[in-house]
Amino acid sequence: MEMKLIDGNKEEMTIVADVDISLANAIRRSVEEISTLAIDEVDFYKNDSALYDEVIAHRLGLIPLKNQKIKGEMIELKLKAKGKGAVTKVMSGSLGEIVVYDNMPIVLLEEGQEIELIARARMGEGNTHTKFSPGTIYYKHLPKIKINQEGEKHHELAELYPNNFEFSDKLKVKNAVWGDIDEEDLKDYPGVSVSFGDELVFYIESWGQMEAKNIFIESCKALKENLSGVLKAIK
Repeated sequence: MEMKLIDGNKEEMTIVADVDISLANAIRRSVEEISTLAIDEVDFYKNDSALYDEVIAHRLGLIPLKNQKIKGEMIELKLKAKGKGAVTKVMSGSLGEIVVYDNMPIVLLEEGQEIELIARARMGEGNTHTKFSPGTIYYKHLPKIKINQEGEKHHELAELYPNNFEFSDKLKVKNAVWGDIDEEDLKDYPGVSVSFGDELVFYIESWGQMEAKNIFIESCKALKENLSGVLKAIK
């Protein structure tokens, strides 16, 4: 499988790969078998806010935590806050340095309202609950755009699809990877055509627990382990 990195950082990555679509789909689904840390249990001691305990517990579960390998263990996180003034915003940073983003809102407290809880985080997989998912992988076929002499005059395509086309003295392909374009979009522009081959564009997005690159790697590892289990079972 040949792969080429198009763009990437810790949170997002784009890869072009010549890979069978069935394998691509298997890699995509295997993201849900990567173990990550997330809040799974919450004990409430006080909650005077407008939100039910269950709503706050749900919000806490979706806060990305720094991925720690603590198999078989649980981490306790304490939260205690009291409303001061008109409105007090209780943010994810109140849980400590373990959170990836400290500016995610949990609840609003009015003057005198209190919240006190202990949350417990454990390792889990996205196939049991989406709060354990580290991110997502999705893909599409890589479009191949061709422009002949007749199509070079269609300057309006550069305005309609600025990610794909650019125009100076004539229409040119800027980038075929970004944006979605198909035959239907170009039916009124003779001389400009698009086709799709076997190459796929992978988009990897991280929720923050691990880098986008590692999500792709760990997803492939999870798929490999599953296939190894199938081979052992057959033998």
